[in-house]
Amino acid sequence: MPKKVKDLTALEVARLRHPGRGHNVTFAVGNVAGLLLQATPSGARTWILRVLVGGKRREIGLGGYPDVTLADAVRIAREAKDKIRQGIDPIEERKAARAALAAQQARGLTFNDAVDRYLAAKLDAFKNAKHRAQWRMTLETYAGPELGPMMVGDITLQDVLRVLQPIWRTKTETASRLRGRIEAVLAWATVAGHRTGDNPARWAGNLKEMLPAASKVKVGDNQPAVQLDDAARWFAALRAREGTGSRALQFLALTAARSQEVRGAAWDEFDLEKALWIVPPARMKMAREHRVPLSPDAVALLKTLPRFAENPLVFPAAKGGVLSDMTLSATMRRLHEAETKEGRAGFLDRSSKRAAVPHGLRSTFRDWVSERTAFAGEMAEAALAHKVSNAVEAAYRRGDMIEKRRQMMVAWSDFLAGLMAKSEVVLFPGRR
Repeated sequence: MPKKVKDLTALEVARLRHPGRGHNVTFAVGNVAGLLLQATPSGARTWILRVLVGGKRREIGLGGYPDVTLADAVRIAREAKDKIRQGIDPIEERKAARAALAAQQARGLTFNDAVDRYLAAKLDAFKNAKHRAQWRMTLETYAGPELGPMMVGDITLQDVLRVLQPIWRTKTETASRLRGRIEAVLAWATVAGHRTGDNPARWAGNLKEMLPAASKVKVGDNQPAVQLDDAARWFAALRAREGTGSRALQFLALTAARSQEVRGAAWDEFDLEKALWIVPPARMKMAREHRVPLSPDAVALLKTLPRFAENPLVFPAAKGGVLSDMTLSATMRRLHEAETKEGRAGFLDRSSKRAAVPHGLRSTFRDWVSERTAFAGEMAEAALAHKVSNAVEAAYRRGDMIEKRRQMMVAWSDFLAGLMAKSEVVLFPGRR
């Protein structure tokens, strides 16, 4: 009968060292038959379990010492022997687990990467580059901050709801399109083998039970806007707030731009000496370059902002990515809530009586042009980068009235700053 090895203590195991010459040596530590501590001439020590598996002698590595303690090694060795008694080869089991993990990692794909691959696979399905750009922009703007870095296989119904709920009532049409696009990307990911199970962005029998029908909540394009008589007070309150979101919203108001245009703005789009911002076609809703004349206040605001060598964005998020649309919306909401806490009505839309939102500032600007100035309506439409009628297209498309619009944007900046009386009408030079 084999002699039983003395059970070593943790202190005794810690003292075991290679003698300093020759090959690797092993020390029996007791506790579990076949449990050894192997030491190398370099000083490294590892646990080994020598055991018979199906009549074949095997050596099973249990990890390095001291990361794997004596107690851990004893526990792992006993578990391995239990599996052998059940007819399981621990080495083959470990190989299978590693192979499964490697296969899972090979299938792993982030949502952002899935969007790229989906668009590449469906290139022929898009009618033109503009449609493709709009498709990508919608996903990057609204889904990217939440879903972008997630593995497609990990995305659940709650993740999709976290994207859709904040804009489902205020930007219903956009949210509805977004849902369909997320569903399409995840459907492609499923067929491509990167995820399994139900599609969490599916509407019927899924999101339909969690969200009201788009037809029931859709409010069209009329987003709640700050009233003209409240604009200067609203802008003063905004300027008093700190933070990147507040500065981005301030710049959005001064330029009458869309949220995604401001949040994605990069420093190389600006010529501060010429007081000009050129938004490239890829970032515009109409997929057409948009030149924005900057008022002195807008230029001064940009000059106060820090620049980061590793980040080209003008208004970067705290973690370095694109600022989320919810950040601007939250800033707008806090301005309204601060007013109501003071016993005032807050910043409400004149018609719907709902709290104003960032996109509504474009309506405030358009109302100001129509009701408080004599600037041409076509200039306001050009400033808003709206698609104009064919008749106007023929007359104005050869230019974008950039210098005339510059005067308009300076007057708008003065109006927001409260430098213009409520009854004052801004006259376009040369008009009476």
